[in-house]
Amino acid sequence: MALKFKYATEVGKELSEHFINAIKPSNSLAEPDPALQERFLIPASSLLVPIPLHWHRENVRGFNQSIEVGKTVADSLGWKFVPDLLIKKKQTISQVELRGDERRQNLRGVFALNPSYKLHSTSCILFDDVFTTGSTLIEAAKVLKHSGVEKVWGLTIAR
Repeated sequence: MALKFKYATEVGKELSEHFINAIKPSNSLAEPDPALQERFLIPASSLLVPIPLHWHRENVRGFNQSIEVGKTVADSLGWKFVPDLLIKKKQTISQVELRGDERRQNLRGVFALNPSYKLHSTSCILFDDVFTTGSTLIEAAKVLKHSGVEKVWGLTIAR
């Protein structure tokens, strides 16, 4: 919460390091761990796309926590980072204040593909800080799928 609401971007750097260490496959294993292999069936050509904030919320907060952590994760894992592929078209109530169906309704139709992009990738990794109901990732994935992306994965720091 400090990263998201208290302008503690240094927390993001430390969190990124721990997150990368937790998900990065180990090269020191004598036999590859099938669980680790399953985690990385994502093509290296995938784009890491952070969930956008509405421009007003990002201006007030001063940063987007998914961009702060996502850039470090993408760099470390060799994924292309595209922080502005998606845009959030309208401001919504904070998801923290909502439950289940309210969360889904709150986000319905709020994401769009940035019109300045021609999407050529067939796989994207949506990156967000927290997974609660999955509403955010589902709505953003709909936009990518509608735009021609064949495979969309979700990656979050916490549940």
